[in-house]
Amino acid sequence: MKPIETNRLILRNFTEQDAEGLFAYTSDPRVNCFLDGKMDNLDQALEEVRKKSTDDSQIAVALKEDNTLIGELFAMKEEPDTFSVGWNFNAAYEGKGLARESAEALLHHLFEEKEARRLYAYVEDNNFRSQKLCEKLGMRQEGCMKEFISFTQNEDGTPKYENTFLYALLKKEWSSRREES
Repeated sequence: MKPIETNRLILRNFTEQDAEGLFAYTSDPRVNCFLDGKMDNLDQALEEVRKKSTDDSQIAVALKEDNTLIGELFAMKEEPDTFSVGWNFNAAYEGKGLARESAEALLHHLFEEKEARRLYAYVEDNNFRSQKLCEKLGMRQEGCMKEFISFTQNEDGTPKYENTFLYALLKKEWSSRREES
């Protein structure tokens, strides 16, 4: 993908130099949906960045000042004009507006350059930070899927099903918000 620059960030393809940064936030996932991406060592992280480096739907988010990887975005296309979006960030960089800055740039890219009509995100009902980010991006909650998916197990070994919110945003809604500001 062609890199996208914001005031403080660069959105780009992953590189081998991102392995340490990726390991920093995947070694201890804070949200259950990322448990299957848990990394146990730097070699696993290196292997993963090599895979992600060839996939334009997996977007590295790095600080512009020193190219440090602080998180990632994804945008999976569903034909003909819909994208599933999401994010995962290093907790050390929370509270600075960086996730929002990068996600806004991604939305702009998808709507303006990839001609998306609709974007959506799944967010677990206990992932308050992602819910808040969706709302700041102008996404609306379309519903809650009860016991939608299981990423982990209960103490007795049975699947622990999680309630999941569906957030979405149409291009016409996004365009309208941009015109108002």
